[in-house]
Amino acid sequence: MLEEVEHWLSRRSWSVADRPTDRLAAAKRAGGASVSVVLPALDEEGTVGEIVAEIRRELMEKVPLVDELLVIDSGSTDRTAEVAAAAGAKVVHRDAILPSVPAVPGKGEVLWRSLLVTGGDIVAFVDADLKDFSADFVSGIVGPLLTDPDVAFVKAMYDRPLAGAAGQGGRVTELMARPLLNMHWPQLAGFVQPLGGEYAARRSLLERLPFPVGYGVELGLLVDALHTVGLDALAQVDVGVRRHRHQDGQALGRMAAAIYRTAQLRLARGHLVRPELTQFVRGEHGFEPRTHPVDTEERPPMADIAEYARRRVA
Repeated sequence: MLEEVEHWLSRRSWSVADRPTDRLAAAKRAGGASVSVVLPALDEEGTVGEIVAEIRRELMEKVPLVDELLVIDSGSTDRTAEVAAAAGAKVVHRDAILPSVPAVPGKGEVLWRSLLVTGGDIVAFVDADLKDFSADFVSGIVGPLLTDPDVAFVKAMYDRPLAGAAGQGGRVTELMARPLLNMHWPQLAGFVQPLGGEYAARRSLLERLPFPVGYGVELGLLVDALHTVGLDALAQVDVGVRRHRHQDGQALGRMAAAIYRTAQLRLARGHLVRPELTQFVRGEHGFEPRTHPVDTEERPPMADIAEYARRRVA
């Protein structure tokens, strides 16, 4: 590990317990920054309501830390929108945001569009499939942004149990993202959960970054944030344990392909020769190929979008 990274770990890695919520509320009042929390959601009726209710109860009613709580529904076929609204979130459908630009499937697409319908100086993203959710996930990642003006981007770090075994989750992280980062962006080798879906950043940074539309969004934002504001403006906070729905091996393969493509673009700003991934499943007549497209589109920095610029002026 680079000496620079070792120094960074000692200065920019914290625990959620280091910043109690009353201290954060005082810092928020003193600084005047507003906080938006965004949950991208697709068919998450089983978990989204509890997450919304916890954030409202602990960080809006008990302690005034969060000003805006949005669920962006990216085309759910279940009761995700209804459950989220009943729990107290504002629900906006992905396709209702920036209708002049046709939406494409993908998590990064939803996060990019959320900048147009949120107003917070600090924007926090939280996955909507978390189980046993704690408000620490939100207070942890917004804390350094409220208390340290030199911090611009904060990732959550946590244990990720798999089938009851501690530390076995995050398979795409260990097999794809961590090797890529260590070899090509060694300054980012200190991030425990580089692909984690819980992170917060200053709007002034997010609006300057391109957003990969799919699974590569977390790696893309992290790498681009490093190049835009430097390592010392990045941080991570330990929030405990993350439990969520795990994907099967083939879904993880598709995630890994998208992440590799995102890294490849940033290494050479080139293009994949064939942006597809073929996997195999056993069928009636043996192994059958299934070919999936790899996400090949990125959205430009939001600051370049005319509708966003007009909203900022209004």
